[in-house]
Amino acid sequence: MMLESIRAKTIGLVVCAILLIYCIWASIIYGYTDTNSHTAIQAFINPNGSNKHIIITTVRLPRAFIAAAVGISLALAGALLQVLMKNPLASPDIMGINAGASFFIVVAVAIFSVQSIQAFTWIAFAGAAIAAMIVYIISSFGREGLTPIKFTLAGVAMGAFFASFTQGLLVLNETALDQVLFWLAGSVQGRKLEMLTHVFPYLVLAWVGTVIMSGKINILMMGDDISRGLGQRTLLFKGILAALVVLLAGGSVAIAGPISFIGVVVPHFARALIGTDYRWVIPYSAMLGGILLLLADISARYILMPQEVPVGVMTAFIGTPFFIYIARKGVMSK
Repeated sequence: MMLESIRAKTIGLVVCAILLIYCIWASIIYGYTDTNSHTAIQAFINPNGSNKHIIITTVRLPRAFIAAAVGISLALAGALLQVLMKNPLASPDIMGINAGASFFIVVAVAIFSVQSIQAFTWIAFAGAAIAAMIVYIISSFGREGLTPIKFTLAGVAMGAFFASFTQGLLVLNETALDQVLFWLAGSVQGRKLEMLTHVFPYLVLAWVGTVIMSGKINILMMGDDISRGLGQRTLLFKGILAALVVLLAGGSVAIAGPISFIGVVVPHFARALIGTDYRWVIPYSAMLGGILLLLADISARYILMPQEVPVGVMTAFIGTPFFIYIARKGVMSK
């Protein structure tokens, strides 16, 4: 029975990987400029400098890779946060982590005129880490200590706080507003491959670390007392998970801005498919996160053609009803 279950999960994961590759290819060939698979293949093996070939190689290819990487990262960050905080609504955007990273980048642009992609990466990491620490400290106050609902409320409050200060800075600096407005909506449009290559090593490090830790997450889910009794250094392990979340969320914001709801929705889909074993939830979340963001980005190209809707708007459109559904089930109080 167990072997059949493992075989089914393995086949499902392979199917998800194939779908992810197909979505990357679809992102390369679909859009306002009419292209097809033959044109895309020729653009890679025999480029002729035509407008379509240039669009495929310099615009759509980076966009597809960036959407896949950001979707994978945000989904994994959400999966880790939901375990770390014992809260099914936890995700980098709802917990204020993305808002903190965004605020720090806007401060760097508006006040210090920072334009370096490498600098954006480290600034986003710092903003994500500081936001996470502030939310954790605030939600730990009181006799009850840290609870899921307190952590959620603290995250929402800090997210609103960072968003308000971000808007205030942009009102006072119209030049910075022009530079970051579309980025703040959450988008993979117009991003260069160079932006991904600077962040990619940190994302890969976080992906590998998350997979390595997935088996130990199952022990943590049994409760702190049991996990300590089984020899797990619970505090150290939670610190490692928090560092992975910072890398995943900060790196994603540095590339694509604050894209919402991927981290909330995808882990629930993964658990619905294969259960609560995080040795499977983690890889399934990664595949489904990349697929969902790619599909959202492809859809965003056709809503208001020839204009494009930021992909962050599309993910919010998908995720908001799901968030309301979870909240109505009363999971916040569990």
